[in-house]
Amino acid sequence: QVQLVESGGGLVQAGGSLRLSCLAPGRTFSSSLMGWFRQAPGKEREFVAAVSWSGANTYYADSVKGRFTISRDNAKNTVYLQMNSLKPEDTAVYYCAADLRPPYYYSDQTRYDYWGQGTQVTVSS
Repeated sequence: QVQLVESGGGLVQAGGSLRLSCLAPGRTFSSSLMGWFRQAPGKEREFVAAVSWSGANTYYADSVKGRFTISRDNAKNTVYLQMNSLKPEDTAVYYCAADLRPPYYYSDQTRYDYWGQGTQVTVSS
């Protein structure tokens, strides 16, 4: 069973930066679509960003476009989410997820096969 492990969350002031990491051990990682989702208190989980297996294609929610960057290092079985210009509304638990089976619908969380436990990001105003 693939187990994803997120790290890098924490408390940061508005305007600051954080980089989240997601370790996904296993041979299946390098061929999977990887995504980041987030869930704020009292809200549904929402799509944040996704990256294709090669890293050549990236996708972002409008709310984070231009501020967040997703990338991956297949040699390290790790996907990253660089978050800049953070806002209080970015406060949420962030989850990484892996979609192993094409076709890929990157923003559809029901398509993802494996999830991490989440890491808390808190942005203070």
